Amino acid sequence: MNAAEPSSAPAPLPTALVIVGGSMAAVKAPSALRRLREAGFRTRVIATESALQFVTPLSLSTAADSPLHTDQTWFAPQPGAQHLELARADVVVCVGASADLLARAAAGRASDLASATLLSVRAPVLWVPAMNERMWLHPAVQRNVALLRSWGGHFLGPEYGPFGSHGEGEGLGRMAEPEAVAAAAWALARPRDQDLLGVKVVVSAGPTREYLDPVRFISNPSSGKMGFAVAQAARDRGAEVVLVTGPVSLPDLPGMRVQRIESALELRAAVLEAAQDAQMVVMTAAVADYRAADQLTEKQAKVAQDLTISLVPNPDILAELGGSKGGRVLVGFAMETHAGVERAAAKAQRKNADFILLNYPTQEGSAFGGDDNQVTLVRPDGTSEAWPRLSKLEVAQRLLTEAAKLLPAG
Repeated sequence: MNAAEPSSAPAPLPTALVIVGGSMAAVKAPSALRRLREAGFRTRVIATESALQFVTPLSLSTAADSPLHTDQTWFAPQPGAQHLELARADVVVCVGASADLLARAAAGRASDLASATLLSVRAPVLWVPAMNERMWLHPAVQRNVALLRSWGGHFLGPEYGPFGSHGEGEGLGRMAEPEAVAAAAWALARPRDQDLLGVKVVVSAGPTREYLDPVRFISNPSSGKMGFAVAQAARDRGAEVVLVTGPVSLPDLPGMRVQRIESALELRAAVLEAAQDAQMVVMTAAVADYRAADQLTEKQAKVAQDLTISLVPNPDILAELGGSKGGRVLVGFAMETHAGVERAAAKAQRKNADFILLNYPTQEGSAFGGDDNQVTLVRPDGTSEAWPRLSKLEVAQRLLTEAAKLLPAG
């Protein structure tokens, strides 16, 4: 085995098959697909012919990051049975499920790709209906819903709210929001690798902001994507996850406790509290090294001359965790522009970390904000393993595989 390769492959992402029904709420399907991917799913998508009257094929395939499947692709010359292959999913989500889609499923129809696939799935099916209130409350629709429930189907919504149709006003029938769809789908999916079951993992992510006055602050361009990927991967492997994040544009991940902070002092307090009964702490946050000695309470007017600002160092949270490490596994991140391995090894030794993941911000694939990362795992004794350029989720999986080896047996 190559020394740079981990001893075991990371767990594959669970697959969510999204079936888009022919309601006006089909316009929410791209957003639902994006939320599902952010939650940790690999997504595939089927659109009914009616759905394509409301949403374009390009928007669906782009949001899913996979080809769109329709009745036309079902009958295209190709090996294998497309509906059987698509049915191999961990969860099926019927977004914008119309009265017609519910009726076809309840009747056991197989005249189109969506209904034929629904007959072939063995995974949980989440129905997310959307229609006007009069249709939703009709006895025929309620009979079909009751039948699908009796077969093990799960329903999310509909909700009370305004309808898209002109003049319809408000009522019961509005589709649940995409974030709720992702959370419900995740609760039904069955992650395949649970090697961190019963392990509490604390992850820090994103930048901190150190305010000079109410509107100006010291910060950095960290997107938080690496930390969110670690939290997501840990959750996927069965861990109880606490994610402490600085100001980022990423939505909360379902299935974990997310605590949002701004300053390094707030980050310290949140992480130290959460780490008290944790078995693993992964510090990916890009913490500002300094803060204002005196934070002003009013915005300062611009001056024409040079300005001197007095700064004081922020606490070293990783070192503080290392000082009272106990049996916890402690992982840090480091960015260097030169002498990286030597500096990272010294940092791991000085701060009592089990290992450091080192990357170079000027190296292609390692800059702030990207979806990929290229890191080197560095241990306190100076040994290291250079990993290839990988997605941040794959880096997270490898990190957790290495960290899991250090957990106490039993």
